[in-house]
Amino acid sequence: MRNFKIFLASLFSLFLCTTLFVGTIHAQSTEDQLNDIRKKIEETERLIADTRQRAQTLQNEIIYQNKQIELTTLKISETEKEIESLSAQINNLEVSLSRISEVFSQRVVASYKLKRLGEPLTLLLGADSVTDFVYRLHYLQKFQENDRNTLIQMQTTQSNYEGQREKREELKIKLEEQGKKLESQKNQKTHLLQVTKNDEKKFQQLLAAAKAELEAIQAIIAGRGSETKVGSIAQGSRIASIISGSSCNSSGAHMHFIVSKNGTTENPFNHLKSVDYENCSGSSCNSGDGDPFNPQGSWDWPIYPKIKFSQGYGSTWAVNNVSWLRQIYSFHNGIDINSDNSEVRAVRSGTLYRGSYSGSGGCALRYVRVDHDESDLETFYLHINY
Repeated sequence: MRNFKIFLASLFSLFLCTTLFVGTIHAQSTEDQLNDIRKKIEETERLIADTRQRAQTLQNEIIYQNKQIELTTLKISETEKEIESLSAQINNLEVSLSRISEVFSQRVVASYKLKRLGEPLTLLLGADSVTDFVYRLHYLQKFQENDRNTLIQMQTTQSNYEGQREKREELKIKLEEQGKKLESQKNQKTHLLQVTKNDEKKFQQLLAAAKAELEAIQAIIAGRGSETKVGSIAQGSRIASIISGSSCNSSGAHMHFIVSKNGTTENPFNHLKSVDYENCSGSSCNSGDGDPFNPQGSWDWPIYPKIKFSQGYGSTWAVNNVSWLRQIYSFHNGIDINSDNSEVRAVRSGTLYRGSYSGSGGCALRYVRVDHDESDLETFYLHINY
């Protein structure tokens, strides 16, 4: 009987070793594939860094975007392999946990029987000799020790199993986010080719307009625009209209709305109230990857709803994802909005100024400014007619 139990224990150990060996072979294969993918990721990241140092041309921009798409695709492959590796480990743990639980259940029954026979007096009375008594006591202690070890092993395996399952779920979420990023990058490339029509001259015009707009906005906030005082204006009064189509330093109809205090811009959403809107600030309208639209103030909007929102304040989707734009500026100091109704209204009462700024872009960017009565705040409304 004792030899049979030893045989069963050995067989169980062999089973676990075989399972772990097969799992190890699979893990080594997956790890080799992961290492290969990670080497490709490093090489692609190096090529992207090299491309960033080149001149801003449409060809280099397309190369850069293709490499970004390639990099994201590689990272998706990396995540998929990590999930595959974890799934294999989880399957092995499931087998091990099932087998250990089965063995432990059998040992609980056996332990119960031994407990009834394992009282020192019972062992002594049932022993043929002192040597037999010592042997039986030693065997009982070993059996109990093995029970404790099996329980610890089962608890450890269960903990590892649950931890690996949680990690796999996190990787699945990461994979979903990477998929959205890849789709966004492909949309960005498609949009660039549509805007430029794969024409280098149009791309350079796009760059020049963005640089000129940034120069103009910074100059206007700093008070370097040419202005004419109009006079007092009431809250909600008409002060301008959004230019239809492209205009000075703008490739399409929109208004750049800025809130400034003592020359420092503030997030307009801190002042504007909730309103009906459509978010087109990301890779496409209502794509879900755009800038947050979270007004939490009390001001009425400078244009009539429904608001068409194309870029937010601060570190925006465009800043982080449009590579050629990111090389021009890293912080958007207002919000870009539009509406089916082009009328622009003062958000608060104050003194109205009409102005324009002519910089290196070679055109005059028109704007209006309202110096508000009740505070040190000013609001600017750019790309408008008056």
